[in-house]
Amino acid sequence: MLDLLVLRDRLRGVYAKHGNFIDAAVRFFTALLAMALLNSGIGYMKQLLNPVIPIALALICSVCPWGGICWILALFMLAHIFAASVELALTTAAFLLIVALLYYGFTPGDSWIMILTPLLFALKIPYLIPILVGFLGSMVSVVPMSCGIVIYYILEYARGNARPIAEGSASGITQQFVQMLTGIFGNRTMLLYIIAFAITLIAVRQIRSMSVDNSWHIAIIAGILLLLLSMFLGIMMFRISLKAGSLAAGCAVSFAAGEILRFFLFHVDYSRTEYTQFEDDDYYYYVKAVPKISVSAPEPRVQKLNRARKRRSREDSDTKR
Repeated sequence: MLDLLVLRDRLRGVYAKHGNFIDAAVRFFTALLAMALLNSGIGYMKQLLNPVIPIALALICSVCPWGGICWILALFMLAHIFAASVELALTTAAFLLIVALLYYGFTPGDSWIMILTPLLFALKIPYLIPILVGFLGSMVSVVPMSCGIVIYYILEYARGNARPIAEGSASGITQQFVQMLTGIFGNRTMLLYIIAFAITLIAVRQIRSMSVDNSWHIAIIAGILLLLLSMFLGIMMFRISLKAGSLAAGCAVSFAAGEILRFFLFHVDYSRTEYTQFEDDDYYYYVKAVPKISVSAPEPRVQKLNRARKRRSREDSDTKR
């Protein structure tokens, strides 16, 4: 455990010195991975498949805030969808406009969640989302998380239905829009993920904010159990077929990721908890103070072998005498 604490403090020191470069690298690789998944997943516009374009856009994203990266990735996605189906591109653009209004109205600091959510869905590890966002986000982070889930299912719908929609007759445009809206927003699996993840996020956020001992441990365990319960109830109610093995494995990975995050963000010593009380003209204050666990890196010991050997040889010669 001591070695892990030393490693954690060293990583924090590295980030304190080179945080700007690390943040830029994270933005670059996140944007590059997202565009690579878009190219491999839908890839309707052939011009964007040239690797120079994603790399150049990712370099631009490395110096942009997360909100700007959202806009770049949104335009990249719309370009692919527009190349296959104008109708689906218009529907997607309308939804993204609503998302933008919700984003700037409620959660302007959580744009990274809208990028992370479809990305983790595409990487087949979606159950990390409510635990991570519950620790790093706020209660209103439910909005960008839910929008990210919808964006992923729009991409899934575009992957299999953009070409048939584009080949439809002009007389059935209204019917095509109805079909698209039903296919996207009537997806029961998507609705289940939104409901289950929202419940889990709110529970994790509320429990980890409590002042009880080991609140983050309790939040992780309660969040995993609540996620499993919500998913199983939703599967039975909506009659959805999901693989139980992937759900169990995803929850196990979420538990491990939550513990790693807790170790770096909230590693405290409850055995040295202190309580204090003070007052002012209007209130009495009862404060619980829990110290963080921090260690200093051990200083390396340097042993000079030549001196030790000379000392031993002298002792041996004195003994013989």
